[in-house]
Amino acid sequence: MSHDTQAFRERYRAGIHPRYNVWLHGGFVLLYGAACLAFFIGGLDDVKPWEWLVVPAALVFFNWGEYSIHKNLGHHKTRAGAMFYKRHTGDHHSFFVAGTMTWDSARDWRVILFPAWLILFYSVGLFAAWWLLSFVNANVAGLFSTTMLAGYLSYEVFHACEHLPDSHPISRLPWIRHMRRLHELHHRRDLMQTHNFNLVFPLMDWLKGSLHWEPLEPESPMTRMQHDVEIARSPDQVLAYASTATRWPEWHPSSLRVDGPAGPLPAGSHFEEDIHAGGRAGHLSWDVTEYSPGRCWRAVARGTHGLHLELTYECESTPTGTRFVRTLDYGFDGLGMRIANWLVMRRKIDRESAESMAQLKEMAERTIERPATRQHDLA
Repeated sequence: MSHDTQAFRERYRAGIHPRYNVWLHGGFVLLYGAACLAFFIGGLDDVKPWEWLVVPAALVFFNWGEYSIHKNLGHHKTRAGAMFYKRHTGDHHSFFVAGTMTWDSARDWRVILFPAWLILFYSVGLFAAWWLLSFVNANVAGLFSTTMLAGYLSYEVFHACEHLPDSHPISRLPWIRHMRRLHELHHRRDLMQTHNFNLVFPLMDWLKGSLHWEPLEPESPMTRMQHDVEIARSPDQVLAYASTATRWPEWHPSSLRVDGPAGPLPAGSHFEEDIHAGGRAGHLSWDVTEYSPGRCWRAVARGTHGLHLELTYECESTPTGTRFVRTLDYGFDGLGMRIANWLVMRRKIDRESAESMAQLKEMAERTIERPATRQHDLA
């Protein structure tokens, strides 16, 4: 994560009202939308075959509206759309950039979902359209309004799915995965004003020539393991200790020997490690990719048996010290090792990772001195 993006996220989160509740926000939108849908659907009666043609026509109309508003108001500053432009380009595209597309906590949905009042404003227009069309044909009025409101709700749902963590099961559904990729490309600075404005179905992007696709680099299936522990030391102290790779054998049961520089390892550092993990001995060659003192440390490695992995340490200040989060993503190139990992190894590695957290806490609190507190002279 770039420094600028992280700094913006921290400022944005600090500006969210303490009483904001994302579940009330999202729940109101879905419940109000469902109530309106029930009203429109309840007015349908003996729908003729030709009347059903309103549904695809309304879907195309909604797709065009989504495209036009997103492109012309969300990414071009106008007097009429100043609020939308600020919230979309100013906030949303600063909070999420290509490569950093996922939220960290549910409160981050504040920058994903539309304001709750917008569905009220939108529904007023739909009720007006329903009332006018009812003078012509009640079924046409109900089908049109139902389809347009369903489009709004699907936009909200799809957009939220497009910012889910990569490991979430919904993220791997075929169509969601496809649209997530298009949306991530849209969040690239060089593409956000010109390409991929549809979020549910890219019809208008295709028709208007603004559809842009780049396949992801092929990757092996990865196993993710995440463990955390509370440590009664400061984030700077904890991360400095944990990112000193030469001390890993002190607290991680899988680490046998580390050959590399002493002390916390900055980005660009390289070291070697002998391991015994998941019941197998092996060797890893490591490269550190990120080190933000007191906040985040990340490294990648290639090893024997076709092993490749990414290890991330994150620290968060708590009233009692630090919440330390260790995230391990690993995979194997060969089919045989993938099967062995699925059948046996991943459970062993998970136990070893959980054990390492307990030992890290014990060693850190035993070997790291607490910061000296200021003494105030009493006169």
